[in-house]
Amino acid sequence: MNGDQRLYQILKDLNIRFDYYSHPPAPTIEEARKYWKDIEATHCKNLFFRYHKGNRHYLVIIEHSKDLLIHDLEKRLKQGKLTFASCHRMNKYLGLMPGSVSPFGLINDTSNHVHVFLDEDLKHSTKISFHPCVNTASLVVDYSDFWMIHMINELFQTVSDRISSGFFRHTTITCILDKV
Repeated sequence: MNGDQRLYQILKDLNIRFDYYSHPPAPTIEEARKYWKDIEATHCKNLFFRYHKGNRHYLVIIEHSKDLLIHDLEKRLKQGKLTFASCHRMNKYLGLMPGSVSPFGLINDTSNHVHVFLDEDLKHSTKISFHPCVNTASLVVDYSDFWMIHMINELFQTVSDRISSGFFRHTTITCILDKV
């Protein structure tokens, strides 16, 4: 399977079932749509931003067909001026390259630096699709499992250190993007 093998191990350890779809490189939504046509899931657009001073980074996850104006996002997040993060920053904090941004890249955020904002509308999805840290495949998971990954890690960060993967650990996921 294409993608970060640690991701597949984490999903296995958490008993998260997924459907795997291999496809040619799909670095843009337009390209990915060609390969998503037979995949029944809510497909996401994952945008990686930095605060203009460079000391905060944000992963914003919205439904793929939605448009998002950065100025509007700045107002909604109340985080100040945002710009797209550089390739260097994307690799440093998520271990990803442009065209493969995914919340699964949070397994590489060992400093728990990235803040995640999730489109409120996604909670109505049954299944949700992301790249597995590379843009040559798509993984489809149940939305409830996607959310459960976060909840498990929130529980274990205060109870024990049993999940040492770093996946969503100490990462704030906020569903505030209600009218994107």
